[in-house]
Amino acid sequence: MTNHSGFYKDLLDNMYDGVYFVDRQRKITYWNKGAERLTGYKGSNVLGKSCSDNVLVHVDDKGSCLCKGRCPLLRTINDRKVRETEVYLHHRDGYKVPVLVRTAPVYDAEGKIIGAVEVFSDNSSKISAIKKVEELQVVAYLDPLTGIGNRRYAEMNLYSRLDELRRYGWSFGALLIDVDKFKVVNDVYGHDIGDEVLRMIAKTTLGCLRSFDFLGRWGGEEFLVLVVNVDENQIYNVANKIRLLVEKSSFPIGRQRIQATVSIGATLAKPSDTVDTLVKRADQLMYLSKNSGRNTISVG
Repeated sequence: MTNHSGFYKDLLDNMYDGVYFVDRQRKITYWNKGAERLTGYKGSNVLGKSCSDNVLVHVDDKGSCLCKGRCPLLRTINDRKVRETEVYLHHRDGYKVPVLVRTAPVYDAEGKIIGAVEVFSDNSSKISAIKKVEELQVVAYLDPLTGIGNRRYAEMNLYSRLDELRRYGWSFGALLIDVDKFKVVNDVYGHDIGDEVLRMIAKTTLGCLRSFDFLGRWGGEEFLVLVVNVDENQIYNVANKIRLLVEKSSFPIGRQRIQATVSIGATLAKPSDTVDTLVKRADQLMYLSKNSGRNTISVG
């Protein structure tokens, strides 16, 4: 006789998507290999814990925590409705991962609700952005530390976007992002931890962007973002989303958690701009954010 439970467990274990089950108290009772791959947490790290313990630290695109109040799993257990939500979860390495979450109630043989299941997957637009980054390796436009485009590739994108703006009127904005007090991080924790901070910020920022936007390392602790088809209000919203999610990102070192904030200068490109004038304006705005107390945004 076929062992159906073992058969279905094998199926779930080998799904590409993350899958986990919780009981009515939201205690995690099952955690598949897809969940391990997407989060960095093994089953031994999470089984028996409650999702309300904030293991994955689900947040929305405004950085608001969902695990304590607006948890999709809790809402599904309470109202028995299937729901789909876009959220950001906390990877074990510290950065935020954009995922599409689907939750559904789980019933016993008598139709009584005994918990819920969550299936989560990489957000498809982000996958194409990651594939784009992988393609850069072939043409040597990759920053080896952070895994995003390097300065050379960033400059190429700037020239292309400015040409499109002048030819076709396609608007875009530039964000210059600088890590706050980065020298202090290097001095206190060492350059290896500083490198981890840069990787965490790069991955979190990449998760905030659309597949056709661009993120590159401009140099040192500075990043350049190009966002297309935006106005001044929209470019502020993108910048603030990045700022909030970076602020919420962290990774452990011993008993401490290493966090960072960023200061951002954001500006819309003008047809009269050159690469130098556009970057200089974004740079001046970024320093205005620094002088305004850091962890803030200046738009102009």
